[in-house]
Amino acid sequence: MVMSEKILVVGSMVMDLIVTTKRFCNAGETIIGTDFTTAPGGKGANQAVQAARLGADVTFYGKCGDDDFGKSITASMKASGVNTDNIKVAYDAPTAIGNVQIQKNATGTENRIIVVPGANMKIVADDVADLKNTISNYDMVIMQNETPMETNLLVAEYAKAAGVPVMLNPAPASKIPAELIACLTYISPNEHEAAEITGISITDDDTLCAAIKALHDMGAKNVIITLGKNGCAFSDGNTIKKSPCSEIEQVIDPTAAGDSFIGAFCTAVASGVGIEDALVFANYTAGITVSRMGAQTSLPTFNEVVSAMDKKGLETKVYSW
Repeated sequence: MVMSEKILVVGSMVMDLIVTTKRFCNAGETIIGTDFTTAPGGKGANQAVQAARLGADVTFYGKCGDDDFGKSITASMKASGVNTDNIKVAYDAPTAIGNVQIQKNATGTENRIIVVPGANMKIVADDVADLKNTISNYDMVIMQNETPMETNLLVAEYAKAAGVPVMLNPAPASKIPAELIACLTYISPNEHEAAEITGISITDDDTLCAAIKALHDMGAKNVIITLGKNGCAFSDGNTIKKSPCSEIEQVIDPTAAGDSFIGAFCTAVASGVGIEDALVFANYTAGITVSRMGAQTSLPTFNEVVSAMDKKGLETKVYSW
């Protein structure tokens, strides 16, 4: 499979330190865990790797520390086909780490993640300045909230001026400047991030619609809210379309599910696939991800997603890629 779609990801690199336990700790308590592993991650790096594994031509702009974690994440991304030539090294900050706690018991699997941003917050205007003249070479730009908002705004302004679509995954949730929202083509929070951004807790279809409307009122053009096991909802400001989650036999690790979804959706849309088909494709991609352990280690390839959809009798509109 050869694709011509070019995707630019400007974002974060994080080494995940993953602890599995039967229950989360209470304050002041020490408990015994059941497993520990490390895995290359970071929302930006994950989304870049997912898009690349699905066949896109992906270039990544980011920053890591001068340490083994940074070298390991860069190597992982490169091995998946991501162009890592624009990853810069911060000598005054370490590579970011994510403390991932996974609670796994008879009632299900949940996670909690604490990110220490490190070098991710050292990405400044000079690090992305060349994009002013080269961003027109891309078909889609993807960003998150794990890097400085000022840098995101600058890249988004470059993209808007060049007519390149921009996806913002506003995670972790924070106040988004109106001037940044005005540059976005898509904004995709999960239900918890949408609640933090809008102040509306999503508990049913009515509150979902209210949260979507609030995001549109802020200036968002196209809104996607991911809803975990309930799939996702898309709105272009006129109609709302819900797309169900794919059937998952067992959730092993929810880490990177949202990143997998974003990478898949953007890859599909950049290649010309319609919104509804792109949402289905993204849901199946994320479904495979949560059935595996780790962040980048869990992200599926194009053929794996197509095979999963074939088993359900679904026509994958991405065959045209």
